[in-house]
Amino acid sequence: MTCLFGASLRRSCLSFFRASLCSTLCLLPLAGSASAETDYYAESPFGLDTRWAKDSDNAATGKWWEKEGLRKKDLKAAKWFRTLPREKAMAFALYTHHEGVLKMTGQCFPLLPKEPKSVVLELKRDGKWQKADEQAVVFPGWSVHFRVENWDATKDVPYRLKLGELSQFEGLIRKDPVDKDVIVVGSLNCNSPNDQEFDTRKQIVANLKKQNPDLLFFAGDQNYVHDEATFGWLQFGVQFAEIMKDRPTICIPDDHDVGHGNLWGAEGKQAKIGGASDGGYLHPAPFVNMVHRQQTSHLPDAYDPTPVKQGISVYYTDMTVGGVNFAILADRQFKTGPHGNIPKMGPRPDHINDPSYNRKDVDKPGLKLLGDRQLKFLDAWARDWNGAEVKAVLSQTAFCGAVHMHGSRDRRLLADLDCNGWPQTPRNTALRAIRRARATHLCGDQHLAVTVKHGIDSFRDGPFAFTAPAIVNTIYGRWWHPLEEKAGGGEKIDSPHPWVGDYLDGLGNKITMISYANPENRKDRAIRGDGYGLVRYEKSTDKVTFECWPRFCDISKGDSEQYAGWPITINNSQNDGRKPVGYLKEVELPVKDAVVELVNDETGELIYCYRVKGDRFKAPVFSKQKHTLRAGKDRAEKVLLQGVAAQ
Repeated sequence: MTCLFGASLRRSCLSFFRASLCSTLCLLPLAGSASAETDYYAESPFGLDTRWAKDSDNAATGKWWEKEGLRKKDLKAAKWFRTLPREKAMAFALYTHHEGVLKMTGQCFPLLPKEPKSVVLELKRDGKWQKADEQAVVFPGWSVHFRVENWDATKDVPYRLKLGELSQFEGLIRKDPVDKDVIVVGSLNCNSPNDQEFDTRKQIVANLKKQNPDLLFFAGDQNYVHDEATFGWLQFGVQFAEIMKDRPTICIPDDHDVGHGNLWGAEGKQAKIGGASDGGYLHPAPFVNMVHRQQTSHLPDAYDPTPVKQGISVYYTDMTVGGVNFAILADRQFKTGPHGNIPKMGPRPDHINDPSYNRKDVDKPGLKLLGDRQLKFLDAWARDWNGAEVKAVLSQTAFCGAVHMHGSRDRRLLADLDCNGWPQTPRNTALRAIRRARATHLCGDQHLAVTVKHGIDSFRDGPFAFTAPAIVNTIYGRWWHPLEEKAGGGEKIDSPHPWVGDYLDGLGNKITMISYANPENRKDRAIRGDGYGLVRYEKSTDKVTFECWPRFCDISKGDSEQYAGWPITINNSQNDGRKPVGYLKEVELPVKDAVVELVNDETGELIYCYRVKGDRFKAPVFSKQKHTLRAGKDRAEKVLLQGVAAQ
């Protein structure tokens, strides 16, 4: 069942699904129920049928406080859990609020048998703490989940999570900043643990608190510990608790979060080979659902919550903050795996280093990227502008291969199929869907900060995208370094970098490189490419500014030097770079600052849908075919004009 008709019907659909999915997916536990029925000390909650099941979350399951014979990789987690002061057992919290619903996830450390197994959510009203809800801690994973309907987003509200009298965690639920002109998003990804202990994020957190983003976006790889997911998630959460606790936070899991080196989700099927390049998941479905529950349960309700294969949960949805509406994608969950589906052209199924390969051989009919369900979602999302002035898309990885060197400076790859530049035809379909709403794209994963302008049918006709740098760039370095060491084609770009302009990536995708931040020396943490992104959406001018900050700069001391080539400012209109063949005649809009929608009558394709400023509009068209123009306050429901373009 898919809901295509706006927020109100979507909520009706969700209420139907919520009851049927609750017990299966443990997404919305009832107060008090789990503590009575859950075996919090089950030794193997994911089964024993595969090594992936037997070796999952060992340090946080069973009698974790007295386990012997743990693998070497589990000992660090076990020591941390056993020596933790118990007053810190309520570790951190994340929340969002959207369309009148507050959702919050609290994360506990593993709890001892006599410790509380339920958490109370309290809200401070008129100077007094008031109980809003109580929910049981969910096992496996030790998370707790709250949902408050009819949320008033016009006020700041302090909250605290109380784990009995043992431990508590406090923060602030911010009001929706609709009165602000500039909405700021912090964009972060790839939190490698190959760094000094847990306090090494203090500088980046201090910087972010100074810069005060309205929204935090963690694009994936919050955890690199793989099968010890609860430990890795707790490590991440403790590091960033001070900045997450008092602003909405979006987390989406990527490959390492679910225990993979790379992920091609293939609609949830069971992977059969190591590395999972045949598509699907290596770990059992309950483990994947635990990770999804920990990282995404606080997001707004999924657009269509129907599980994929094996009963694996989904989380793709949208969320509005201060008039900026974000589509949140699970861009790897439906993607086809390369093994067995395309010719092998490298030592690995996902790496191409044979220069004689034909790009069409890897772009076969039937290969999936976002999948049909997410494309339907993006079509509905582009048409629904309730509460939105600007739109953006958030996902794990980039829709191109803007990288040449992989792993080390002497390891060049022609193409990497792990990026969203493959498969190429579905890549172009996804970018057209993003372009329709004049949306920017934010992502991570690539361990290399870049800003590109995508090309679909021609160079520069697609949206801008910003891949933020890795928080800690120790796992896998990447570099932009064209073999010819020449500037790209097209109109010249003003940049401190030599290799900018129009290029084809290794898969033949058209991209325009605007800026990149190659690591200078990966043995020196000050210049190895670590950092984070800030994106500023200025609603009054329709401008978007990408900022790229080194991890160890100190904002409090006046450091203001970003990576070379940033900041970059664009106008949202530039996210659609098509050249019109003509225009429909100018019309008066039914309301000021209306949403306009253009549909090709002959193909049925949505050409664009966005909010314009003013009370008149002259619609650009990109073919000689007949079109229909509609407009309205938040949805383009009124037909204004039908016809073909005039020159």
